[in-house]
Amino acid sequence: MQFTKESAVERAMDAFWRNGYGATTPQDLATELGIGKGSLYNSFESKHNLFALALRRYSAMRIASLAEVLGSPGPARPKLKSMVELLAGVGSHEKGCFVVNSTTELPVDDEVSAVADDLFDRIEASFAETVRRGQVEGELRVGEDPEDVASGLLATVIGLSVLSKAGGNTERLHRVVDAAIDAL
Repeated sequence: MQFTKESAVERAMDAFWRNGYGATTPQDLATELGIGKGSLYNSFESKHNLFALALRRYSAMRIASLAEVLGSPGPARPKLKSMVELLAGVGSHEKGCFVVNSTTELPVDDEVSAVADDLFDRIEASFAETVRRGQVEGELRVGEDPEDVASGLLATVIGLSVLSKAGGNTERLHRVVDAAIDAL
């Protein structure tokens, strides 16, 4: 496989997501990327810089998923359910959300906080817009502030992500998702 920075960032993202920042050594990254440690530093300057690139890449992927799923035609409820599950990793993987994992591991890292804040703001805005459309279409209960509902869904995603990463019971995770969506 040919080395490109983009593919290297994706492979590093998988390693950091799977193991966490602290448990992923520069040697682990070099091995994962199929390069020497010197090449790792020449290409990415530092482990932390590569981590920040990986975190931004993950965030961009999630934002693209939000736009694709929530911006598509169709009823709001199944789209919101799908995104809550995807963002939290319910049923698709057991790694939780890479951004949530990173903010809990590195709570005082300004770069991690900035990426997390941006992603969480975008998730909330996307959820709020979808709730608003669902209310206008008569699918979702009117009278609830869409921004408040979106904040609650974001909190559900974050909580589910932690439960998923901790090896949470799949049945429980699905019950939480169903309860959150049914409340709409």
